[in-house]
Amino acid sequence: MLSGYAVHAEQSRGRRFPEPPHPYRNDFQRDRDRVIHARAFRRLEAKTQVFTRRYSDHFRNRLTHTLEVSQISRTIAGALSLNVDLAEALALVHDIGHPPFGHAGEKALDHAMRAHGLHFDHNLHALRIVEDFEQRYAAFRGLNLTFEVREGIIKHSRDYRAEAHSELAEYLLDQRPPLEAQLIDLTDEIAYSTADLDDAFEAHILSLDEIRESVPVFARFFCEVEKIYPDASAKLKFSETIKRVLNRFVGDVITNTQARIARANIQTLANVRNHPERLAAFSPAVEAERRAAKEFLYENVYFSPSLASEKDDAERIVSELFGFWMNSPQSLPANYQEKAAEESLPRTICDYIAGMTDHFIFEQYEKHCDRV
Repeated sequence: MLSGYAVHAEQSRGRRFPEPPHPYRNDFQRDRDRVIHARAFRRLEAKTQVFTRRYSDHFRNRLTHTLEVSQISRTIAGALSLNVDLAEALALVHDIGHPPFGHAGEKALDHAMRAHGLHFDHNLHALRIVEDFEQRYAAFRGLNLTFEVREGIIKHSRDYRAEAHSELAEYLLDQRPPLEAQLIDLTDEIAYSTADLDDAFEAHILSLDEIRESVPVFARFFCEVEKIYPDASAKLKFSETIKRVLNRFVGDVITNTQARIARANIQTLANVRNHPERLAAFSPAVEAERRAAKEFLYENVYFSPSLASEKDDAERIVSELFGFWMNSPQSLPANYQEKAAEESLPRTICDYIAGMTDHFIFEQYEKHCDRV
């Protein structure tokens, strides 16, 4: 049973292009399935999350990270009596706008765009993908997703100001997104905060002692695990600890969000939308634990010397390719040359690069820029 403040599929604001109802799937289930079958979703398998395959084929890529976010989102949405189908659709689409090379690629692409008075935002790019770039239907461009999924794509992780983004006016920028969308930023944080510790330990970038010394929540649970499984291998103790950290973060989002809903006397979706702040949140204590883990990862993994050369290479490849096509637009594929006649050349090049996989952008770089 859904709560009164959940998004009910039958009350959806609908699609941009009306479609008849499906005989056995509700609208959010159809949106979930459309995302899964999209080309942009499949490309996530070949886009870096944090670690490239230089370290291992077992580490998370952008697709496996997305699947973990989806699992966590379904769990929390179900516990809060929210719409699990909508939460799942939003989790599956939340990273679809990311360019190759993870955050290094996003940074380089945004820097290149700012030189032309523009910028790159992976949430806004995701909206362009589902609204225009995906072409699977004869009746319309894009995936024709419901309003609630499109709204969640742009609003799940930040609030956009109406005066700065008039093109997004239809998405109720003066209101909070539904709780199903609010969850996604939190589940994203939970997924990568635990998974990146796991992958960094596996890659031998972080040692067990370093993590225990700098991540208090990990250290506390590791002591618990050692008492229960004194003879287990260090790897298994690590896995048991990560599982407990993940459970703590998930459980806290559930209980703290329930408490915030009760204190605010939230009864309806309108109450959620008109509340002065987002209701889904960690408690202060767990937020401090999560922040400590994130700061540790930034200092010791994301900006670590071990990954610096790959990060530099990624930024250089994106920047040089962008510059090459700005100077030689005739080298773009024919469909992008046509697109450049309708939109600005920088935006067209940005769209082209953002859609690439890590493997394909390397191919393009070797073809056009690698003269050594």
